[in-house]
Amino acid sequence: MNGGMSQSLDHVFAALADGTRRRILTMLLEDDMAVTDVAEPFETSLAAISKHLTVLTNAGLISQEKRGRVKWCKLEPEAMRDAVVWIESFGQLKALNFDAFEVFLDRELSDDSSG
Repeated sequence: MNGGMSQSLDHVFAALADGTRRRILTMLLEDDMAVTDVAEPFETSLAAISKHLTVLTNAGLISQEKRGRVKWCKLEPEAMRDAVVWIESFGQLKALNFDAFEVFLDRELSDDSSG
């Protein structure tokens, strides 16, 4: 993977790491929204939501456009394509045995606490 794609994936995954930003993306699946409408369901300031929107914009996941006095947000689904391709590449691997992994973790954690 080239450096540009890797950096792009870093931005996308960093943006997706926050629950508020994922919720915003889900809201924008329905339609474009004004920034004030995006902020409405959240119990946080408009400034805080604007920061989240900036992160999403910098990652290329949304675009923002001023229409008259209102700033609108639009989902840019193409930006997630490389991330989806990267994640799907792991589908070729055998499924993890989560039960065995849990037993391993329990053993490791109990060894750490007894020492």
